[in-house]
Amino acid sequence: MRQYSADLTPSWKKPQPVPEVAAEPGLVVEEPGSGFCGAVIRCEAGTVTLEDRFGKHRVFPLEPRGFLLEGRPVTLVRPASGGPARPARTASGSVAVPGARARVARAGRIYVEGRHDAELVEKVWGDDLRVEGVVVEYLEGVDDLPSVVEEFAPGPDARLGVLVDHLVPGTKEWRIAQSVTSEHALVVGHPYIDVWEAVKPSALGIEAWPRVPHGQDWKTGVCRALGWPSDNTGAVWQAILARVGSYKDLEPELLGRVEELIDFVTG
Repeated sequence: MRQYSADLTPSWKKPQPVPEVAAEPGLVVEEPGSGFCGAVIRCEAGTVTLEDRFGKHRVFPLEPRGFLLEGRPVTLVRPASGGPARPARTASGSVAVPGARARVARAGRIYVEGRHDAELVEKVWGDDLRVEGVVVEYLEGVDDLPSVVEEFAPGPDARLGVLVDHLVPGTKEWRIAQSVTSEHALVVGHPYIDVWEAVKPSALGIEAWPRVPHGQDWKTGVCRALGWPSDNTGAVWQAILARVGSYKDLEPELLGRVEELIDFVTG
């Protein structure tokens, strides 16, 4: 008697084995059921989190043949544990340079108005600035700008960049910025009353930054409207800063101006 296999499915109808691929951060895959395409940002027990080019996150189960890699089915698996993966990019989105040492400081400088502004620039662009050898100085107030420029005496080999709060045509800040006429100095600014507002509301879990009536302290009004402690805005800022992971958490009006300053000083 002939021996027959219990499986009568023709070989061409049987599912073909697919490769297993480690869900390393930065790997770009597509979930075919939803059509969602994004880069892996996190892989935990049984799930993987993807981020698309708009910054939207989606969590999917790790299932066999669950994703497409370059159009072909793959099975994503958790990466082998070997310590945290080295980020491929800095917080500003620039390509990271593993093991790079800080460059000797340039003669050029970037001055940033406001302590919170300076802390935010350091967190997002700090790695880039050290590689480029650019030092960031704290500018206490825009009223000091003319004297700072005069004392610094910018020149071809010592360019000066300045980031100012609330740089809107017709304001005091605008008039002071216009008084800086050196071709080796560049003054730019964001339109926000305070740099807090340059952090995307989505990064903080709020729908929008509240409007504060004219004449009221902006930080105090924001804290009261959102139910945050208004008697210690410094602590509130540190909580906000902790929620900023990269340039994706900031508004483009700030991103563009900082990148412009870095290009100017290093150009």
